[in-house]
Amino acid sequence: EADATIMKRVEANDQVALEVMGLRQCEKGDYGSALEYLTEAAGLGDVEALYHLSLMYRKGTGVEKDEKKGNYHAEEAAIAGHPTARHNL
Repeated sequence: EADATIMKRVEANDQVALEVMGLRQCEKGDYGSALEYLTEAAGLGDVEALYHLSLMYRKGTGVEKDEKKGNYHAEEAAIAGHPTARHNL
């Protein structure tokens, strides 16, 4: 039932639900889907999604390692107030 609720929220473009699904996909090792969910959530302003995208790009987790993209997402997360992103810059 919880998964059905999350999926309804994803279909409604709820940024938090998209971020949650992105993290779930990361845990499963489905990085392609994770990237899609997190990118969509970040586009809607989800700060956690921005931060997790920065980690994916900086580490090359499921994507080609790209410091420039990693730094961009980290800076965007920091500007939006993500405490760890701010600390890491």
